[in-house]
Amino acid sequence: MATLKITQVRSRIGATAQQCKNLDALGLHKINQSATHSDSAIIKGMIERVKHLVNVEVTEEKAAKKAAPKAAKAAAETVVAEPTEQATAPTAEKAPKAEKAEKKPAAKKPAAKKVTKTKKEE
Repeated sequence: MATLKITQVRSRIGATAQQCKNLDALGLHKINQSATHSDSAIIKGMIERVKHLVNVEVTEEKAAKKAAPKAAKAAAETVVAEPTEQATAPTAEKAPKAEKAEKKPAAKKPAAKKVTKTKKEE
């Protein structure tokens, strides 16, 4: 997944309150300050509101590229390990569905308030 490097290039003076809040949410408080965020619809929406105040650069995550082969190896190892565990598990020990589902007692309804007549109403 790509990351976005967002740099504030113009002042927030004269910007609306919503635009200032978007800059704060992006982590931008000064001119030439940069922040990096993942490429998501929420971040793109915030950038769209303040596009006249910021510059956006798309960068690739270097750490993700290095971690990808390790994650693939780990996933391959777990795929191999899962069938052997499932094959050794006895099928006779499985409990029937009826025993698993226990009925919960019905919640008590609050008692109805008694309406009493006052002396004036009688």
